[in-house]
Amino acid sequence: MATASPAVLTHQPIRARMGGFLALTKPRIIELLLVTTLPTMVVAHRGVPSLALMATTLAGGTLAAGGANAINMWHDRDIDALMKRTAQRPLVTGVVGPTEALAFALALEVAAFAVLWSAVNLLSAVLAAAATAFYVFVYTMWLKRTTKQNIVIGGAAGAVPVLVGWSAVTNSLSWAPVVLFALICVWTPPHFWALAIKYKDDYSAADVPMLPSVSDDATVGRQILGYTFLLFAVSLVFAPVAQMGAIYVASAVVLGAIFVLFALRVRREASVANAMRLFGWSITYVTLLFGAMAIDQLVLG
Repeated sequence: MATASPAVLTHQPIRARMGGFLALTKPRIIELLLVTTLPTMVVAHRGVPSLALMATTLAGGTLAAGGANAINMWHDRDIDALMKRTAQRPLVTGVVGPTEALAFALALEVAAFAVLWSAVNLLSAVLAAAATAFYVFVYTMWLKRTTKQNIVIGGAAGAVPVLVGWSAVTNSLSWAPVVLFALICVWTPPHFWALAIKYKDDYSAADVPMLPSVSDDATVGRQILGYTFLLFAVSLVFAPVAQMGAIYVASAVVLGAIFVLFALRVRREASVANAMRLFGWSITYVTLLFGAMAIDQLVLG
């Protein structure tokens, strides 16, 4: 794996070093995890949970996700150096060293477990730790470099925050959070593959078998459309399972239909432009859908 020289590490300004440690956590990915956690808590509570519970759950989730992302960067620093998209990550540029990055990541995980166990409940702490273990050992260290189904299976790690959010409120799990877990699982492939279309040459250069880099455009388009239809179906199944109201149902139908339209464009032509429109919408979709869940419960719950 690529490693930075000691000289590089010792001559970095403190501000750059702090920014490097922050970058290890992948803040933009954490934002998406939090977007799904908080509305889930509102649905589980059928209203607004206490501010203390929301704050500690989000804090613990942020620490856990940040630690997992940092371990991912630590392990993948060799292939990150080969891809243009990741060539400026802190472990590649030498802003942060491998040993200190791993120590930082493990410290975040310990802090996450401590916060969730002490301020939320043991179930939430265990679920967050399990998500990290799955992301690191199953996705990062095994699936990512060995199969084109890597993100299909590995995406389950990114779906665990809804389970954490639900268990934080109820100290239990039921079919409703399981369906939400499935929703994020089937959302992940079209979301990630759309981005991977743009960077498929990067994945090829790093010998990572991401679907767009190892399959033809027609296959990628079919897979994206298939998972989008499945996502649409799961979003509607959630309504009766969680006893959601008209606001959520209407939102799921409209947002899902738009998602299908974007996916159809990629199916017809898997161009970078079409893929990035789908990628952008996928983020908007999950934000608005989970927002609609919360609004539905606050207005109609």
